[in-house]
Amino acid sequence: MAMNNYIPFESQILEVIKHTEIEYTFRMSYDGDEVTPGQFFEVSLPKFGEAPISVSGIGAGYVDLTIRKVGKVTNEIFEHYTGDSLKLRGPYGNGFYIENFQDKELVVIAGGTGLSPVKGVIDYFAAHSDQAKKITLIVGFRSPDDILFKKDLERWNKNINVILTLDTAPEGKYKTGFVTQYIPDLKFDNKANAAVIVVGPPMMMKFSVKGVLDLGIAPEQIWVSYERRMCCGLGKCGHCRINEEYICLSGPVYNYVDAKNLVD
Repeated sequence: MAMNNYIPFESQILEVIKHTEIEYTFRMSYDGDEVTPGQFFEVSLPKFGEAPISVSGIGAGYVDLTIRKVGKVTNEIFEHYTGDSLKLRGPYGNGFYIENFQDKELVVIAGGTGLSPVKGVIDYFAAHSDQAKKITLIVGFRSPDDILFKKDLERWNKNINVILTLDTAPEGKYKTGFVTQYIPDLKFDNKANAAVIVVGPPMMMKFSVKGVLDLGIAPEQIWVSYERRMCCGLGKCGHCRINEEYICLSGPVYNYVDAKNLVD
């Protein structure tokens, strides 16, 4: 069923999954246009406004939206639970198209909530590990209390190489340090057949991409997301604009060849 991108539609909350004190996943009913990992929806509540939220999971009859409680709209969303409804519009933007990563040595590097928009890619290849030559996830959080998708991380670790690192943690229980610390240790059988995804805070992305380039991976083999720039989703408000580019229209997912000139 085709949706009008300007008109919100009602979506029921099917399930709420708590990750941290301020980050929950809302599983929302959805039976509209096809959704790709890396795209986003606008979530709205009358009288409170709307917020752009990246898709963190895709399934039959639903999409997962992982939301951080950080402002007026999201604070109000956290007052709604299973059986309630929210307004959605979308999906918007380009995503991480699975075909770009099939039969590759895939590395995903994510920082904090940057794991949400790439979770669909990891879910796919964890379930279809035969469709990639190698799969490695490097993901970093601030502390044990900030870890998202704990059960998913345990499940992924059965089929892919998961490197979980924290800024601070009890000695011996977790790896510590920034994600960039683990990039030089990456091993590739064929660097020309590598594909790398990087999503997270701007400085983390900058130095992660530099670390990958230093390994000899070509710019066209790297994909990034500027999902944090999203606002109206329609290129009307201008908040996502970088130079002449409207990120919500041509992004948020870019090949690094195109993204390297977009200074966030």
